[in-house]
Amino acid sequence: MIDELYQKELLRHAAAAVGHGRIDQPDATVTVDNPLCGDRVTVDLRMLEGRIARVSHVVRACLLCQASASIVGAQAVGETMARIGDIREAVRRMLHDDAPIPGDIWPDLAAFVPVAAHKSRHNCVLLPFEALIKAGAQSQA
Repeated sequence: MIDELYQKELLRHAAAAVGHGRIDQPDATVTVDNPLCGDRVTVDLRMLEGRIARVSHVVRACLLCQASASIVGAQAVGETMARIGDIREAVRRMLHDDAPIPGDIWPDLAAFVPVAAHKSRHNCVLLPFEALIKAGAQSQA
């Protein structure tokens, strides 16, 4: 299982930690936990004209969650919250239903294909998306 899940590409994303840190005066800050494994993700978000202007994260989690947060940090700026919801749903379908990642979705997410065989790890990949979506809802409230 370890060789299957922890490939070089995921290690590279986790080590890059794109977006790691905090934002001064964010529009929203949300912390979400995965009680099954202890992962915790805090997301700071700043929106501008309906699009993500800046996103940062502090992750205390497994490598899969760290890699997912880094991909979100690298790709989310400029996206709308509706698009983030669509991307999250595409990742969920990839993990739960073995669906391919659509061509218009962030290509780095394909690195998580091997996680589909490990149901207990799906939430690790999805947790940064959940945090971002909750932060987006909070910023609109």
